[in-house]
Amino acid sequence: MHIVDNAVIMAAGTSSRFAPLSYEMPKALITVKGEVLIERQIRQLKEAGIDEIYVVTGYKAEMFSYLEEKFSVKLVHNPDFLTRNNNASIYAVKGILKNSYICSADNYFSENPFEKEVSDCYYSALYADGATKEWCMEYDENGTIRNVKIGGENAWYMLGHVFWCEDFTKKFLEILRSDYDKPETADLLWESIYINNIDSLEMKIRKYKDGVIFEFDTLDELREFDESYVNDTRSNILKSICSSLDCNESDIKSVLSYKDGTNAAGGFTFVCKDKKYKYSYSEKILKEI
Repeated sequence: MHIVDNAVIMAAGTSSRFAPLSYEMPKALITVKGEVLIERQIRQLKEAGIDEIYVVTGYKAEMFSYLEEKFSVKLVHNPDFLTRNNNASIYAVKGILKNSYICSADNYFSENPFEKEVSDCYYSALYADGATKEWCMEYDENGTIRNVKIGGENAWYMLGHVFWCEDFTKKFLEILRSDYDKPETADLLWESIYINNIDSLEMKIRKYKDGVIFEFDTLDELREFDESYVNDTRSNILKSICSSLDCNESDIKSVLSYKDGTNAAGGFTFVCKDKKYKYSYSEKILKEI
């Protein structure tokens, strides 16, 4: 058994697919069913007896500062959040990781998944009944992950928190340090680095039943989980658009983000009363398409 030393919550990303709410605040700070996402996760960690918690910030980092006083967590800034994938957040806490939970700030757990003692390194998994585009795991009779493929059918896929034991942490960080400055590493998820070295980085699958782990990539997905967002998106951008189009927030559907090549945010498209529109966040221009 491994006694958990600490937890790292990764909250540095821009969550561009979560437009337009993510233009106004980090996704981790939205309120879902009455609780701020990251606050719920911090409370669950503390309830499990894990008091040493680090939050890795980047995008709109100043908005997380209140967490230090409210929950006695420690903030670690990732200066490369715009130019690298989440491997930069792991690198930012390389001196902190031991027997550690690594969490995504935007996950919602309906049940507390954390515990103070953990038997094995693991990656959380949900089951896809039918086809999926998620990262699907293949594992042996002992539950050790042997391969990961993007896309699959009737398969267990990666979603949620992970636990690294100290031995896994040491091996992974040796690889990360060795490869960090290679140009091809910048765009890699830490999971991709793990998969590329899966034979030497042993991790098990931990299966969760449906309805325990949630992730909201788009406003439409959030609305399915928290119906209060159907009529009130909490977005000043969408409220302004509704004023221009003389519509209700519930009329705005199928919101999809895009990047325009010159601005990280780009903008988003949506459907309103059977018409499709495009909103450029960089230019603050709304037009029918």
